[in-house]
Amino acid sequence: MSQALDAPPSSTQAPPEADLAALAARHGLAVSGARPSLPQYIRQLWARRHFITAFATAKLTAQYSQAKLGQVWQVLTPLLNAAVYYLIFGELLGTSHGVPDYIPFLVTGVFVWTFTQSSIMAGTRAISGNLGLVRALHFPRAALPISFALQQLQQLLFSMAALVVILLCFGIPVAASWVLAIPALVLQFTFNAGVAMVMARMGAKTPDIAQLMPFVLRTWMYASGVMFSISHITSGKDLPSWVTAALQANPAALYIDLMRFALIDSFHASQLPPHVWAIATGWALLAGVGGFIYFWKAEETYGRG
Repeated sequence: MSQALDAPPSSTQAPPEADLAALAARHGLAVSGARPSLPQYIRQLWARRHFITAFATAKLTAQYSQAKLGQVWQVLTPLLNAAVYYLIFGELLGTSHGVPDYIPFLVTGVFVWTFTQSSIMAGTRAISGNLGLVRALHFPRAALPISFALQQLQQLLFSMAALVVILLCFGIPVAASWVLAIPALVLQFTFNAGVAMVMARMGAKTPDIAQLMPFVLRTWMYASGVMFSISHITSGKDLPSWVTAALQANPAALYIDLMRFALIDSFHASQLPPHVWAIATGWALLAGVGGFIYFWKAEETYGRG
């Protein structure tokens, strides 16, 4: 009698998981938040390209909305950084010696480096700093780090207007080589967006990374020739070959030198590392494609937990 009471009725037993999966498939149901295939994910991201652009523009506009000078800080901030670096490195430490057109050289390096630095820092907080948006709306999460990299590109373009004025004031004429700045920026944006996606996934899982990144980026800056010429520093020095190769293959240094080569007529091709365009393209593809796939593989985990 007790066994009969304890045994559940057969009609209330849950159907097997295979039957439930078949039932869901028959009615076109899918797991909520499941990661789409890579081609489908790319199509979804492309369909939201207008959102990415609008989000980047809105973030850029709101960045200095509370400041009295407003958007002037987009240009003023990197210029002030360049002025500080000039006083410390150019004058006190003497890194300007032997470097023609040092102020345009320095300002170009600061502007281009700031683009990479800000993109990576913004990417680190892309998911962890926007959890409300991630949890409220369904969209490809890669849109966030890409939009932050695009925001920094827009800010760089504002700064480039000030850079052009500086170049002209120091007697550097407009030249056909300035067109090379376009492919250099395309490669750098691809690299920055890829690294931003890598850091976005890492920052989503471990938010403390955002506190560590300023120290990592500052160390990277000192190895990227922002304030000095790498070729000038390494020439005549008895450095291990791997150190010279690492400095020359540094992606941040490559994009800085490509912009200097494009804009400053006293920065010659002899100051560029061998096969510079091929290496810069390789870094862009490695970071852009690899970072995108790395971010996509954790798509279903963002905003959970």
